[in-house]
Amino acid sequence: MQLIPLPLAPSRPAPRAALDTLTGFIGTVGADDFGQRALAQLNQLLLVSSWSVFRLHDDRPPSMPASGTYRLPDHTGDSWKTYRESLYQRDQTFVAARDQARHTPEMLVHWNAREIPRPHRERIYTRAGLRERLSLIGRDSEPGLLSVNLYRHEGERPFSDDEIDAVGSATSLLLACVKRHIALSSVATQTRSALDALTRREREVCERLLKGLTYDGIAADMGVSAGTVKTYRNRAFERLGIHHRNQLFALVSRPGAV
Repeated sequence: MQLIPLPLAPSRPAPRAALDTLTGFIGTVGADDFGQRALAQLNQLLLVSSWSVFRLHDDRPPSMPASGTYRLPDHTGDSWKTYRESLYQRDQTFVAARDQARHTPEMLVHWNAREIPRPHRERIYTRAGLRERLSLIGRDSEPGLLSVNLYRHEGERPFSDDEIDAVGSATSLLLACVKRHIALSSVATQTRSALDALTRREREVCERLLKGLTYDGIAADMGVSAGTVKTYRNRAFERLGIHHRNQLFALVSRPGAV
């Protein structure tokens, strides 16, 4: 295991390919298929067979808000189910990171599969054919850690020192993008939950109101008149028991909306 505190010492400027990759990665934030699209962008720069995003909470079991596999069968869901059921309670691979996080807000942790303790190695890494994990780790918005885990599989070459340095130099940006995606996904989930009682058209109007569109803008976007938009709005507000747009914002952002 190799733990690398960040930031790394400045080196040569990032090549254009790296900048294009990061730009493409940023563009996937908020997408419904973020896990697959973001991983495809990373693979424009370096091979990452699969990835997972872990939220390692201090006060409850971990969660996995994103994952994906590149040009291989996707077994991340099965691996996560096995990990989440019990293995996470005995996972020793984040112990050093938790200790280091008291002093360093971001770090890389590099593991070879043969270093992973049993039965974690056998039930996850051996079964899924994983040979290596490079984790970008930072403090989460909630108490705990956020870990972006990049994997290579058996038969693939190991991460080189240059690749690890390149990932290290991009860690802050990649973690920020993942945090932003998680925040956007949370808002979208809250919005869908709060608006479940509405008809499709009522919900479409409310979703556009939440995005800040005017009534004329919503009318143009939906292909209806402004009067029709206001009718859908009035019906929606009546169902939701509210009267003003600011109450709609409050409704979808309250903790109980999820």
